[in-house]
Parts: sequence; C-alpha cells; structure tokens
Amino acid sequence: MTTTVAPTATGRVTVLVAKTITVLQRDYLGDQPHAVAALARLRRGAGKEFAQVPDLWGLADTRSLHEAPVGGRPLREEELSRAEDAVHAALTLWALHQQSRRTGMHRSDSRKTPTGLGAAVRRLMPAGDIDEPVRKRLVRAGTAPTLAALAGRLRDIVLLLRREDIELDYALLAEQLYRWQEPGGRDEVRRAWGRSFNAYRHAQDPAAAPAAIDEDSAALADKDAS
Repeated sequence: MTTTVAPTATGRVTVLVAKTITVLQRDYLGDQPHAVAALARLRRGAGKEFAQVPDLWGLADTRSLHEAPVGGRPLREEELSRAEDAVHAALTLWALHQQSRRTGMHRSDSRKTPTGLGAAVRRLMPAGDIDEPVRKRLVRAGTAPTLAALAGRLRDIVLLLRREDIELDYALLAEQLYRWQEPGGRDEVRRAWGRSFNAYRHAQDPAAAPAAIDEDSAALADKDAS
C-alpha cells in the first residue's frame, strides 16, 4: 500500500520556485520573447516586498500554494503569506542574477559540491583566504531585521555573484526565506549559511580551519553587521 505524504509549506515553495525558474531559465537562454519580458518584469521587484509590485501578481502560477494537496490541507493565512513572500523574493533575485548571463544562474542542489548562499559567497573569495568585506555582506544579510531588509541585502550579494558568473540554488534559497520568517527560523537559516560557507571552504582546502562565519560564531551577530 502506497502512502501519499502531503507536501509541507516549504516543500510547496521549493517545488514551485524550481519549476518556475527551470522553465523561465530554459526559455530565456533560448531567447524566447516571453521569458525575456518576464525576467525584465521580475527584476523590477528585486529587493521589494510582494505587495509593492502588483505588476508581478500572476506572473508565476501559484495555484499550488492556494489549493489543498491530495491528503493535505490548505495553507493557513500566515503560511500563505510567508510562502508568497519567499517565492517572490527568490524569483526576483534570480531574475536579477540571470540578467545578461548566457548560462543558467540557478543551480540545483548537489550532494557532491556544497551549495547554498554561504557556499556561493565563499566562491567569491580567493582560495585559502577570507575577503572580509564580502564576508560581512553575508553577515549583514543574516542579521537583517525584516524580510524586506534581507531581500535588499541579498540583492547586493546577487549582483556580486552575477559579476563572477557564480550560480545559486534558488529553490533552496526560497525554502530558507520561508523558514527565515518562522519563529526561530532566522537562527536555523543563519546556521545553514554558515555551514555551507565552511563546507565549501573545507572542500577547497581540507586543512583550513573553520572561518569566522562558523555556525556557532558571533560573527553572524556582530554589531558591525547591523
């Protein structure tokens, strides 16, 4: 007998963002006019709240957030709001990241290479060294007081990643943006970013000591990060 597991709110967010970006990225790289136009619209929403850009409402098919899955329940109002905001932030940041790039800037999770925001930021730095200004950008993102502030700080990081053609797993980021809004979620997300930062550094240099952005480090709560 097969048991159907109803998708969680984070699962719905992750699947929706992965599907939406996969199609748009493929069509954008294929110079399809509808995708080029969609990315131009999405970019205007980068760093802004979902409610501030009504032009983007309906651009992504969000029915999976509003409908009850088989064997499951509809999302509660607070869950739906978190999901919509996480999807909006992830899609708009990806659109900014993808602008004028001829390879896909969304990269699916891989068990072989550390992924996530921390790993992407670490790739901006020289092997075996820590770029302190870049590190502090990640620290500032981790200490953002609101989701709007977080999206704005992530926008600055995404611009750096775009300049260096460094990909990011936006489905994973969307999940983390949802969790960031939950009670206690900020600490969980900061730990995940710190772990991926150090995991990528260790993959580059197994003998390297953990960086100052370790999961238990006070670096993610530095006074100079606010």
